[in-house]
Amino acid sequence: MASDKRNAQFKKNILAIALLTLLLSVLLPKPAFALEDSNAPTNLPTFIQSIRNGNAASLSGIYVSNVMAFPIIQQPMGNPGFVSSEANTLTQFSMATEVGNLGLLAHNHLAGANFSQMIKGDIIVLVYGDGHTKSFQITEILQYQALSPNSPYSDFKDLATGKILNVEQLFNKVYRGDFHVTLQTCIEQGGNPSWGRLFIVAQPVVNTRVNNYRSTSIFMN
Repeated sequence: MASDKRNAQFKKNILAIALLTLLLSVLLPKPAFALEDSNAPTNLPTFIQSIRNGNAASLSGIYVSNVMAFPIIQQPMGNPGFVSSEANTLTQFSMATEVGNLGLLAHNHLAGANFSQMIKGDIIVLVYGDGHTKSFQITEILQYQALSPNSPYSDFKDLATGKILNVEQLFNKVYRGDFHVTLQTCIEQGGNPSWGRLFIVAQPVVNTRVNNYRSTSIFMN
């Protein structure tokens, strides 16, 4: 009985997140500033030093060569639908953490605009507050159309396969499973900022000699 109640609450949380994210995407004004900051660090060591806070347990930044070097903030406690409205900032998704994985969210007119620049094989380096890093290699890039983009109960269509998933099934596909990191943003089409969803899925790098198509740098793990 207790397990059934937990499962029911989990489903409600997912639907609430879908609604909150939809509302945030629609209501937030699009900023006039440029996405690229000429003063942003361009190499990993410099970036690590810029975001160190001494907390080894705190996920503090994300680095992808030639794509992004952005800080990561945490969601306020009890607010799993929160997504930062700051430029060049990602938000750690607390519900992904609850199921044992890492989820990073960004609006598609802010840091999420950079997600489409990533390709399979790219290396994502996550930086923690004490300066240690974990490396992941992108293995999947998934795109889904929200069949009812104005409804929190929308089903989603896989643009590659045509398969239809409900919200819970989509969450399980991209956030559950063996340890990995998933980046999520919305896809805008036809003037609708929540037309679809883009997911970048990356698996842990098991050794430092990886097949990275854009960089031959050796990253720390």
